[in-house]
Amino acid sequence: FSSILHFFHNSSSSSSSSSVMQKQFQTQQVLIPSSFFPTSNRPTYVSTINTTSFFLPQLFLHCSRNKYNIIRCSTKKDINEVLEEQEKKQKPRRPYPFHEIEPRWQRYWEENQTFRTLDEVDTTKPKYYILDMFPYPSGAGLHVGHPLGYTATDILARYKRMQGFNVLHPMGWDAFGLPAEQYAIQTGTHPKVTTIKNIERFRSQLKSLGFSYDWEREISTTEPQYYKWTQWIFLQLFKRGLAYQAEVPVNWCPALGTVLANEEVVDGVSERGGHPVIRKPMRQWMLKITAYADRLLEDLDGLDWPESIKEMQRNWIGRSEGAELKFCVLNLDGRERDIQFTVYTTRPDTIFGATYLVVAPEHPLLMSLVSDSQRKYVEEYTEVASRKSDLERTELQKEKSGVFSGSYAKNPANGEAIPIWVADYVLGSYGTGAIMAVPAHDSRDHDFAMKYDISICWVVNPNDESDSNFEEPYSGEGILINSSNAELGLDINGMLSKHAASKVIDWAESTGQGRRKHILVLKFERYFCLGDIVSLPESELPVILPELDDFTPTGTGEPPLAKAVSWVKTRDPVSGKPAARETSTMPQWAGSCWYYLRFMDPKNTEALVDKTKEMYWGPVDVYIGGAEHSVLHLLYARFWHKVLYDIGVVSTKEPFQCLINQGLILGEVEYTACRDADGKLVSPGSADVLTEYCQERVPEEKVMKSGDSFVLKENPSIRLIARAHKMSKSRGNVINPDDVVLEYGADSLRLYEMFMGPLRDSKTWSTGGIEGVHRFLGRTWRLVVGQPLPDGSFRDGTVATDDEPTLDQLRALHKCDRGN
Repeated sequence: FSSILHFFHNSSSSSSSSSVMQKQFQTQQVLIPSSFFPTSNRPTYVSTINTTSFFLPQLFLHCSRNKYNIIRCSTKKDINEVLEEQEKKQKPRRPYPFHEIEPRWQRYWEENQTFRTLDEVDTTKPKYYILDMFPYPSGAGLHVGHPLGYTATDILARYKRMQGFNVLHPMGWDAFGLPAEQYAIQTGTHPKVTTIKNIERFRSQLKSLGFSYDWEREISTTEPQYYKWTQWIFLQLFKRGLAYQAEVPVNWCPALGTVLANEEVVDGVSERGGHPVIRKPMRQWMLKITAYADRLLEDLDGLDWPESIKEMQRNWIGRSEGAELKFCVLNLDGRERDIQFTVYTTRPDTIFGATYLVVAPEHPLLMSLVSDSQRKYVEEYTEVASRKSDLERTELQKEKSGVFSGSYAKNPANGEAIPIWVADYVLGSYGTGAIMAVPAHDSRDHDFAMKYDISICWVVNPNDESDSNFEEPYSGEGILINSSNAELGLDINGMLSKHAASKVIDWAESTGQGRRKHILVLKFERYFCLGDIVSLPESELPVILPELDDFTPTGTGEPPLAKAVSWVKTRDPVSGKPAARETSTMPQWAGSCWYYLRFMDPKNTEALVDKTKEMYWGPVDVYIGGAEHSVLHLLYARFWHKVLYDIGVVSTKEPFQCLINQGLILGEVEYTACRDADGKLVSPGSADVLTEYCQERVPEEKVMKSGDSFVLKENPSIRLIARAHKMSKSRGNVINPDDVVLEYGADSLRLYEMFMGPLRDSKTWSTGGIEGVHRFLGRTWRLVVGQPLPDGSFRDGTVATDDEPTLDQLRALHKCDRGN
């Protein structure tokens, strides 16, 4: 079938009553638009059935498993009249008529802009700014995990409005990103087309759920009137030396044609698409977030955030105090060469326990000290390390690997020759790119020393017992032992670690062997691809991106924008000299660093945000989103906000006062049975069963609960594995909210997700659970309006009325409130 469905009379019917009707009424073929049928029930075929299954001359739809088999008609009645009559008769009786209530009120809210927050509000009233982390509009649309946080903020927004607050509750789209680029490359569809289509789908889904967003404030990071101010913020960073270029090793993905952040690389491949990633030096734009590390740490204390999220940010930023110490490289006969390594350490008190040095594979001095016999092995190792991200290399659970350089250095404290190793768990971007390894007092160094049979020297006694026999590394502070060299004038035996560290630093500074060092370390600096660098005048913004027909990667490291030759070639607006535009772009996260400010004043063409409006609405009172954004998004939003605070754009030191992380909604519980090598069903009694036996899915109807386990109904002796997984297309367990709304209504979905459990906890989806909530709404509805009429409708005046409630209704409501 294409645009219409052909329905015809069954002339082969043997029914006598049918024959009479065929003579009495002239029959004919009729054409019925396919839009008459619900999308999910449109027939894929038409077949005939015996005429005894319906009564002529009326039109009936005979349904079998939701497929319309046949339709008959006579010319006695107008086809539209017949269809209307049958639609009424076929209309399902719903315990709660959401299909009438929800569309009606959603139309009313939209037509009357019920949730509109005026540009000019009464500032004598209290404000409440409630914000969802705005979504990336993917082609897959919403899944049922999205409405969890959105429903919570919607409840809070409605509650605050009823309390008399001015409420700001907007929604927008974090629409720049690699997925649209990759889809464009694969299909030839322009990213702009895909993005607009996806936004329309997301908007439609959110509106069908009845959320009280102020849609007049809707924004998208891809709109020129928005990214004008993203560009403006970058210029402010550049003018203050917070955006700069440097040659750094980066995660380069040839297939994607872009540089990836450490968080976007997993097991040596891109998180999106699974493409190989290599480490290669490139000149990159970087943001100097380290300049704000102190403030980023200190201001965490005043935020109403989950302590776990604050601790994650503290760990990522890091603050360490220690020393830089110099180690001289030795030649083959043990004499000092003219090469020195400077290492950074936070535990200078343990210098006597340093039994080897480790340099990063990308250390600039590495190849100058590698011996000829080890050169081949070192080159092979550095090549493998170049394909790993920084996160992979520093993962604590990962087995450490390394290769001996073939050279030695002298420990400045005791004069002993110690080997120099190359290992990827040391990063070139951390400290000096080289460390002194103290395996007795660092678990990472200890694992490495045990693997490669390197000597271990214990120098810190936690119990003040000089004869202690350590078997495991001790990383805490204590009393120093084995730490004296009278010849070099350094003796810290018997001292507490803190005092010993200070004495070692004083000794190093007085002898020229090192210096005290305070270092702020962020485990990543955000970098991105962006003669003399000249910033455009602010009056030239926005720089409108050109339309490209060819948006495939260049393969050279240059961004696709480099292909827009006529756009790249330009003139300096100040000097008039020929110039070339910067062809690299900021990553997706740049737009999400400040969007909360634009919601306050989305139509402003003169400023990022009006100062009066910002002073009234800022900061965000409640911010809800997933914990996966705890570092990347939140840390950089805070960084940008502090820069804007310093230049007078915002009046608050922090953007988000209260943060709530919603939990995951997992797919429905899946049941799995195990079979042994002979194909016999077995119970998963040990971890070995999971790896050595074949597994197969078991339908829920074949499962029953037995004590704390789930078993097969037909064989209760066989226990099953019951587990809920994260929703994903590959597992086929994604629940589309559109389907839920179609069958149960938006109220049922919203109420069920709030009844599933605490907002912050992970929860398991259950279709049976939402059916229960739907029945509850039906009972509540009948309590108010009474039982439905035989045709499924309700008496006039019961669905909507402006009359005062009757005494009986008030009594019933009171009983409902009391839970009776």
